[in-house]
Amino acid sequence: MLGCKCFFWSKVNDFMQSGPDYFSLPDPIPHWPQGTGFATSTIGLGELEVSQVTKFEFIWGCNLSTDGKKGVSFYKPIQIPDGFHCLGHYCQSNENPLHGFVLVAREVKNQQTNSEYMPPLLNPVDYSLIWVSDKEGDDDDDNFDNCGHFWLPQPPEGYKALGFVVTNKSEKPNLEAIKCIRVDLTDACEMYRPIVDTYSKYSKEPLRVSNVRPCHRGMYRKGVFVGTFYCGNYSSLGDEVNISCLKNLDGSLHAMPNLDQIHGLVRAYGPTLCFHPDEIYLASSVSWFFRNGALLYSKSTSSGQAIDPEGTTLPAGGTNDGAYWIDLPTDSELASVIKRGNLESAKLYVHVKPALGGTFTDIVMWVFAPFNGPGTIKIGAMNIGLSKVGRHVGDWEHFTLRISNFTGELWKVYFSQHSGGEWVDASDLEFINGNKPIIYSSRNGHASFAHPGNHIQGSARLGIGVRDDTGRSNYCVDSSRKYEIVAAEYLGDGVVNEPCWLQYMREWGPKVVYDSRTELDRIIKMLPSMVRYSMQNMLDKLPLELYGEEGPTGPKEKNNWIGDERW
Repeated sequence: MLGCKCFFWSKVNDFMQSGPDYFSLPDPIPHWPQGTGFATSTIGLGELEVSQVTKFEFIWGCNLSTDGKKGVSFYKPIQIPDGFHCLGHYCQSNENPLHGFVLVAREVKNQQTNSEYMPPLLNPVDYSLIWVSDKEGDDDDDNFDNCGHFWLPQPPEGYKALGFVVTNKSEKPNLEAIKCIRVDLTDACEMYRPIVDTYSKYSKEPLRVSNVRPCHRGMYRKGVFVGTFYCGNYSSLGDEVNISCLKNLDGSLHAMPNLDQIHGLVRAYGPTLCFHPDEIYLASSVSWFFRNGALLYSKSTSSGQAIDPEGTTLPAGGTNDGAYWIDLPTDSELASVIKRGNLESAKLYVHVKPALGGTFTDIVMWVFAPFNGPGTIKIGAMNIGLSKVGRHVGDWEHFTLRISNFTGELWKVYFSQHSGGEWVDASDLEFINGNKPIIYSSRNGHASFAHPGNHIQGSARLGIGVRDDTGRSNYCVDSSRKYEIVAAEYLGDGVVNEPCWLQYMREWGPKVVYDSRTELDRIIKMLPSMVRYSMQNMLDKLPLELYGEEGPTGPKEKNNWIGDERW
């Protein structure tokens, strides 16, 4: 989050004349296989049709440096298709190329003649001035031109505003500048990531600008992300957000890709998964793991049972009740071979699902490794290799490609990192062979990152946490070639046949009780008292499976299988 003061208007003129620096993928977006509504530029939501606008006109910004790379800028959408209407303005940091969108909407022709019919879109009845910036280059206190003015549309009764309007003039915006949406066509939204705090001598309180997202997200949710922002004074930030998002009331999900288009997307965007050059515990296919000696155990038997390569002998369905688990063979030499994986057999297991009300497609790529190695704790300049913490059998990790259903463009990638993760915009990815990102897998732990280096899970500021080391190597898996689509529920029964092992809801590793906490407590006692609490706090947030208390579960038992990734 940035804290800003307003910048000089002369710099604004320079910025406006040069125009925004737009991001584009390394290669053009390919032509997709034939289908119905995918990548056709518009999506029907019921009574509304929406389109994604990615071209903008600069309006106002704060703390713009000489090179224009710092601070935050506000834009209005331009090149809006005929018949469509603006729903709100857009905001983005200047540190990355401009890469965003806002949705614009139009009414689907309706044959109703009922006098009580309420159209889906109406003009606001007025605007409320939320905040005014300082002015620069003008000594006239009565002239508020060249200042940033933030306006909240006041919707008619029964309607909701979906975004704010920013002007650099003191006059209220035209009532035709934006549309409000009938309330039953909207869904609740929430603030989730501050963008900027900005200050002005003309306002009693600073203005906080934040991203917004639908409150209800996931495979079966209807909330549609509009691309607008939320802003308010500090005293109002605890109140309910007074703008909304859209809701997809068309249950057909007609804009989702068909099976041929899914294959086209994976071939176009499938990342190269790159393991650390010193990685010992590499990935493998699930069938290789089963075929080479993995055993199924249960509470009712004392010996393990062999698992066929397709997993048909695994118990299917139910929940993780602790009755079954998978483990390595008792032969130590064979177990050692299995732990190292088999990169030649490895593939990415693909789950395709709707996101943000079917306006995006999430291509979730799961990678399996037979074993997860021990972690390394970083404490300032010290690096302490752990002997047990982090070790477990059967490691499932994933990353997610988010694709725009308006165009088929790769929009961002989610990198799963132990108990958390992060979304990274396409403009901040590394690409190889066209539009294929590189995913860096951390040594021993297999967390995924957008860039190589030494990443810290904990407090980067204090230099305390678990190290996740990533780097380029020859240990790679090209997911655009080595993949298997294992689930796409929205396509209907029989289109994708889920493998038997995917129905196994129990643990892919044994429950192992070892006194790893003693090992961690010993490390904590070595620390200066001023950082001891921070380290204890960080360790308490690590996933339980890192302590060896439970074996990890498979993909369908993870929250993100039907839910959204953490934003």
